[in-house]
Amino acid sequence: MKIDVDAIPSAMAIQCLPMGLATKTETYAVVDSVIKLIEESGLSYEVGPFETVVEGPLPRLLELAGQMHRRMLEAGIGTAASYIKLWSGTDLGSSEEKVGKYRK
Repeated sequence: MKIDVDAIPSAMAIQCLPMGLATKTETYAVVDSVIKLIEESGLSYEVGPFETVVEGPLPRLLELAGQMHRRMLEAGIGTAASYIKLWSGTDLGSSEEKVGKYRK
């Protein structure tokens, strides 16, 4: 039996770190440009202080992760790090379902 991987709910937690910038302002500007890519993707997402969670089809999440990492390098960053956690499963549950009750 062939499994339709695109139909399995998936979530990605990603932290993009532009390394070696002199100020927080410079760092935040690069991170903001990366988050803009997520906004433009049309996928459901939630920005956190250390990582952003994005929900969608696995192939699209993997493509977006590559675009995000590339965006940092295109900004002229000497070293860029992306930390990625991926989850996929038929009973995954949404971010809203998991943390909505804790939001003010």
